[in-house]
Amino acid sequence: MPDHNVPMSAPYLWIKAFHIVFVASWFAGLFYLPRIFVNLAGVAPDSHAERERLLLMARRLYRFANGLMLLALLLGVWLWLGFDAWRGWQHAWLNLKLLLVLAVIGYHHACRGLLRRFEQLNNRRSERWYRVFNEMSVLLFAAIVILVVVKPL
Repeated sequence: MPDHNVPMSAPYLWIKAFHIVFVASWFAGLFYLPRIFVNLAGVAPDSHAERERLLLMARRLYRFANGLMLLALLLGVWLWLGFDAWRGWQHAWLNLKLLLVLAVIGYHHACRGLLRRFEQLNNRRSERWYRVFNEMSVLLFAAIVILVVVKPL
């Protein structure tokens, strides 16, 4: 059942397409960054070159993902304003999706905090913890996609 209050003009569809591209790209960074943390947590204490190489990769990936996040969010706000749902908050699926987007933003910033701990040689977490943490982004992504496509609420 199509949403009748969603404009389907060509500009709207272009904005939507680029929003999807930037969201998927942002999540690619969120899928891989914690995987680098898994590797960093397993680096031997005397392996300075490996640690520095992984930290360099993590820093660059975080900065790149940060830019993708900003573009995804800007385009998402543009779509949200065009969707007209903000006036009545009548779409439960959209409200839950926005809540999950806030969780993803929190996850993104938590990654920055974890990266800082590695930079300061102050990591307190195990490889196993980072493996579980890594899966959180996949669960958030799946939940958001299901809400947007299926609209179960």
